[in-house]
Amino acid sequence: MRPARALIDLDALRHNYRLARSRHGGRALAVVKANAYGHGAVRCAQALADEADGFAVACLEEALALRAAGIGAPILLLEGVFEASELAAVERHGLWMVVHHAAQIRMIEQAQPSRPYTVWLKVNSGMNRAGFAPAAVAAAWQRLHVCGKVADITLMTHFARADEPQVLSTATQIARFDAATANLPGARSLANSAAVLGWPDAHRDWARPGILLYGADPMPAANNGLRPVMTLESQVMAVRELAVGEPLGYGARFHAERPTRVGLVAMGYADGYPRSAPDGTPVSVDGQPARLIGRVSMDMLTVDLTDLPQADLGSRVELWGREVSVNEVAQRAGTIAYELLCNVKRVRFEYRDSAQHA
Repeated sequence: MRPARALIDLDALRHNYRLARSRHGGRALAVVKANAYGHGAVRCAQALADEADGFAVACLEEALALRAAGIGAPILLLEGVFEASELAAVERHGLWMVVHHAAQIRMIEQAQPSRPYTVWLKVNSGMNRAGFAPAAVAAAWQRLHVCGKVADITLMTHFARADEPQVLSTATQIARFDAATANLPGARSLANSAAVLGWPDAHRDWARPGILLYGADPMPAANNGLRPVMTLESQVMAVRELAVGEPLGYGARFHAERPTRVGLVAMGYADGYPRSAPDGTPVSVDGQPARLIGRVSMDMLTVDLTDLPQADLGSRVELWGREVSVNEVAQRAGTIAYELLCNVKRVRFEYRDSAQHA
């Protein structure tokens, strides 16, 4: 069996959720959209089912998969509904939905639900991606309130740069949100992962932790005590020696500057490891620091074993996890941890959960 696998530590997931809830206070929706950022939405939601206040997904399809798996907690559709026909499923499954543009309000006004909806009304406080402009929020809230088809309205916004603590735009967004909603009743939700960890002024009734649940700290300089949930690993499948000056891999990007012992690893961009990772990107071999050399190919990559004489066939190679930070791999590859985690596929997923053996 090909040794490439993703080990998912569900104890670490629960640890990170508890940390987020403790740091923020109030209640917290565990964001499990995009298949729980590549970790497996059903298994992650099941692991959090006894303690999460609710879950958040991108769309109806993701919510229905959770309901089919027996998840009964509140589930928020972060993008809301795309067409009026989806409202029947929202009602039937007791889902909550974000409303962020006028067409969604019209869908609700024209619907005939047997029970009222729960809505999260989104304010565009400066990200300029989705949500009602501050001057339009009160009117949008009023339309939802008077239509008689909405039971509860939570007010929310989303931050563009909360992971940059030195940038003041988050404080500006908080102030805009507060001014726009000052005379409106209802719970508030402002804090994404970075705001949970770094912006206490954004801590209100509901948090929406996402990436931090999976242990990829959006503010790593602060050492927030998160635990990596995914360990992406494989094994050395062959070893060869390169003489000085010999090239390695597609494009001959790497040339040996010394006699080099090369480990061939069963992991490639078809598994989700970034093709853009440069020479020198950190890996771990049998728990010892090592480096990527040569261009990543579809099914394989190569690592430098020259300084690891004990490494050989079958040696464990960690691409990211507890020994290698996914944030550092992402930085080297010119991307973000979110993308790396979401892209993991084809590898074998193995879930570890001490609660199942208690």
